[in-house]
Amino acid sequence: MIDNIARIVTRKPGLIIIISLLLLLPSLIGYVSTPVNYDLLSYLPSDLESTQGEKLLEDPFKAAATSMLVVENMPAAYSQDLVDKIEDVPGVSGAVGLRSIIGAQVPLGLLPHQYTDKLETGEASLIIIQYSRPPSSEVTMNAIQTIQDMTNKQCFIAGFSVFIKDIRDLLDEQMPIYILVAVVLALAAMLLTLESTALPFAFIACIGLAIAYNMGSNLFIGEISFITKALAAILQLAVTMDYSIFLYQRYAEVRNQFEDKRDAMAIAVKAAFQSLGGSSLTTVAGFLAMCFMQFALGMNLGLIMAKGVVLGVLTVIFVLPSFLLVADKQIEKRRHRSLMPNTSKMNRLVLHHKALFLLLFVIAVVPAYYSQTHAAQYYKLADALPEDTDVRLGSAALEESFHTSTFHIVLVSDQIRDIDMNEMEDRLENLDGVTSLISSHSLMGNGIPDFFIPDRITDMMKGGGYQLIMINSEYDVASDNIEKQLGEIREIVKEYDPDSYITGEAAMTEDLINTMADDFKKTNYITLLFIFLIIMYVFRSVTVPVVLIANIELAIFINEGIGYWTNTEIPFIAPTMIGCIQMGATIDYAILLTTRFREEIQNGHDRLEAACIAATTSDASIITSALVMFLATLGVGFVSTIDLISSICMMLARGAVISSFICMFMLPAMLYLFEPVFRHTSLYWASPKPPKQPKEGKTGGSSLFSRLPKLSKKSAATEVSGNELTELSKSSGLPETTEKDISGGQEQKTE
Repeated sequence: MIDNIARIVTRKPGLIIIISLLLLLPSLIGYVSTPVNYDLLSYLPSDLESTQGEKLLEDPFKAAATSMLVVENMPAAYSQDLVDKIEDVPGVSGAVGLRSIIGAQVPLGLLPHQYTDKLETGEASLIIIQYSRPPSSEVTMNAIQTIQDMTNKQCFIAGFSVFIKDIRDLLDEQMPIYILVAVVLALAAMLLTLESTALPFAFIACIGLAIAYNMGSNLFIGEISFITKALAAILQLAVTMDYSIFLYQRYAEVRNQFEDKRDAMAIAVKAAFQSLGGSSLTTVAGFLAMCFMQFALGMNLGLIMAKGVVLGVLTVIFVLPSFLLVADKQIEKRRHRSLMPNTSKMNRLVLHHKALFLLLFVIAVVPAYYSQTHAAQYYKLADALPEDTDVRLGSAALEESFHTSTFHIVLVSDQIRDIDMNEMEDRLENLDGVTSLISSHSLMGNGIPDFFIPDRITDMMKGGGYQLIMINSEYDVASDNIEKQLGEIREIVKEYDPDSYITGEAAMTEDLINTMADDFKKTNYITLLFIFLIIMYVFRSVTVPVVLIANIELAIFINEGIGYWTNTEIPFIAPTMIGCIQMGATIDYAILLTTRFREEIQNGHDRLEAACIAATTSDASIITSALVMFLATLGVGFVSTIDLISSICMMLARGAVISSFICMFMLPAMLYLFEPVFRHTSLYWASPKPPKQPKEGKTGGSSLFSRLPKLSKKSAATEVSGNELTELSKSSGLPETTEKDISGGQEQKTE
């Protein structure tokens, strides 16, 4: 089948390009039609108390989202009129302010201060706004925009729904910049490392199609998260560019052996089909490990990125050959001398001091692991936004005027006796950090006649057999104080109603912290297991996977631990994402080098010479791959003002550099050290697996490939044919590499 596929994709390049471009139309429709979820807390497991409480707020309370509007230094009539206007906004289920309850004419001095302090301080008024639809829904977003349009500069709006709107607006504004910067810097990386100035543009065109197909096909998944929207294209570009480079390198190696360049490309397609499937498995495994997270964001990002890697491989197999054939003359015309340095001397030096690099590896493990496990993380999502955003300004006004940083929402039975409600609310209001408590019972229980409380206010506070209590707190979300406070609130409320629910941003963030702690361990173990099994199969070994994984795992520890040494907090999602993505994407560096090392052993070289040749011939591929990933993600990290996006991209860029450094400087020494172990614990280590014998009565057939020269099996990025291995070893600067050359003149016996 592969013979026919290769022949088809190389004989009709124009048709293939036309079809690939036509597929952009449904991809664009799918991309535009795919909903984006900006509410990270909606990805929490549905069986948690906080998420169940959120469902009750949506129905029957019609209060799926809540925000607080602070009005500073404005007349009482303005606040009353504003509440009336807000209630008429589509998507708003209710709004309450002090003046909307008692009217603008009633002097505040006639009312108990315990009542007035909840909603007015004299210089500022507080309006509580409830929305009928979830925080990230288009209806709620439009309602918030309408409210912002009708208010003046003395009004400040806060709440989780406002955070969602701010991050949506920022992402919509910055997303084109992310793509542009990533593409430009990826091109720059390839222009520096490839031998033709036209070649990177063919690669970018191909991977651009794969990204478009991936984003367009997300419609079948249902929705994507805003993190997926922001990162998927950049990640797909960074981790799949290698596949295009491999196909072209394979084509370039056999181009001059055929009169018809299409025959050479057919060989490259066949080699890519056989090799890229295996080499992409580790990347797919890293992303699929995220699908096992309880926090459903992992499923969303992991599934879409795994799909993106598969589509990247398919696009390289089916589309890129046509691009390369059509652009072949331009690629050859714009060929130049490679700017990639020859690393043979560096590798001789590294292996001469192999004991030092092994010692550095061992020394680095303990501090890297310690710093990784003690790096600080932040869970307060608003901290990921710039200080001049609406939610940050609103939160500052709310804290300054009402000493409130967040609020808890408690749902208890409406059958609790008044005497018990009085007692429970008194205990809750007396807790450390609680600034005020608002409920229908507390409003009517402060000497306010029932007729003062409009029915619409009561309807906001009661429904479906429950009554709502809003507890304002001066403590920040995700702080130790808020965790303690939530525990105390939970203990008090459960005494009076064991079936009560405690929800709100603080409670959901606490559940998020606990969920992510479990997810980090789970995904880390699953990633390691997947990668171990893949490498074990590739090398038919139980020890090779241990060594390769140890190298990349150290790189991950160092990457995630840098925040500890720099006293920098990282987003809560970063450790899990980095652990999966960095392992899956950069383990290929180690597999590439080890594959070549094994081939040199099979060709009769001693382990020191094999390590030196393998490192020298693999460095160019490692540098190119790491540089593309580094620059593409680094650029986005610099331009993004959303810290959640910026921090993850910066860590991915840093991870690519650290992984490549360890593979280039430490892995060769470890391969040399453990080669005797590999030899005794691996199948077909010192000699290749015998080829399968054709069945009796069958010959090679008459296909194109049966008439072409047979090509030796090589690694995914450095395959060579026939006797090219010898020539490549010579061209690497190691024509007579011996133990004596590398060890500095002292002859040693290689085991």
